Amino acid sequence: MQELRINEQRLWDSLMQMGEIGATAKGGCNRLAGTDLDKQARDLFVSWCKEAGCDITVDKIGNIFARRPGKNNDLPAVGTGSHLDTQPTGGKFDGVFGVLSGVEVLRTLHEQNIETPTAMEFSVWTNEEGSRFQPAMQGSGTYVGRFDLATELDKTDVNGIRLGDELDRIGYLGEADMGSRHLGAFFETHIEQGPILEDEDKMIGVVRLGQGIRWYNIEVEGRPSHSGTTPMHLRKDAMLAASLIVAEIEAIALRHDNGLGTVGFMQVYPNSRNTIPGNIKFSGDLRNPVPEVLATMHEELLTFCDKVAEQKNLTINVDPFWYFAPVEFNASNDVKAAAEKLGYSHMDIYAGAGHDACYMADLVPTGMIFTPCLNGISHNEAEYSSPEQCAAGANVLLHTMLEASERIANEFKK
Repeated sequence: MQELRINEQRLWDSLMQMGEIGATAKGGCNRLAGTDLDKQARDLFVSWCKEAGCDITVDKIGNIFARRPGKNNDLPAVGTGSHLDTQPTGGKFDGVFGVLSGVEVLRTLHEQNIETPTAMEFSVWTNEEGSRFQPAMQGSGTYVGRFDLATELDKTDVNGIRLGDELDRIGYLGEADMGSRHLGAFFETHIEQGPILEDEDKMIGVVRLGQGIRWYNIEVEGRPSHSGTTPMHLRKDAMLAASLIVAEIEAIALRHDNGLGTVGFMQVYPNSRNTIPGNIKFSGDLRNPVPEVLATMHEELLTFCDKVAEQKNLTINVDPFWYFAPVEFNASNDVKAAAEKLGYSHMDIYAGAGHDACYMADLVPTGMIFTPCLNGISHNEAEYSSPEQCAAGANVLLHTMLEASERIANEFKK
């Protein structure tokens, strides 16, 4: 099977056909979870999988699984998949490429009459983006047990419409239990959503780690007073303290390899030109793919905030309200071996965003395959990955899944 390749033109045509569902004027897609457009995309996926001989199962949060039988269907299957929902001004590739590269693998196996040692499964995960319903990666997170099923089905959008009701309305509120698929490995192909592969001129990213994330709500309580009558040494300036913390978040990120630090939201009270701010609320976002490093970054932020509060004689409250643990993709060597066998340039990389594979890593050996995207742009209508780049990712997925299937079969012979 060394020479086996997917059909590049067919994969591209499938991406463009799916991109017509929810197409925007600027060339992107607006296809939110649970909408009629989501139904159309799901229906198209299901029809393609049925044409290639798959059985279809839908679980209780709407995740879709298309199963292609293998030689021994009692063995754990090899799975792949991603999502079909998009951002409101999303592109044609984020998530969709992962789903349709799987469809192209399926079609290639089907037309070549290849019987794999184990079954293969091709999935669509519900509401990965988290645009209409929160949180992100809702379907995969519920599948692996991170979220409670009833709670998630009761989540509502800005108009008060329940996710469960919308899945039922569009015909994708299934009956299969969470975590019920018999999988031995899972792989997700995805555009990088960043500029590293393009900058390094590499065709394939072997994803070793998934970014860990810590989110904070930070509040600085000072004292509002007149900017023209209050001497500097008598002020309790919340803005000054906040600015020091904002600068420190950048400094923390720069002190650590692969560290990231961001403040993207801020509220100022009373927000008046000639009044010293008395209260500042702002966000903090620290990221690192290494758990120990992220823990150090967290402690450095807390220590610095305590120091500023003491030095400036005001109160600083830090609420570390969300933690997404770094992920180790322990099936990455399968991806690397496939890239090398096919002769693609490649490099180790980490995932800076959340993906469904990050949750699947809770249950089974998991790997991710990254392909470049133009200028690193994603979550944008200008998002683009070339036909050649998409084909490379799908070819690596094909051979990764074949090797994993062989390995699982051999392990169960021992």
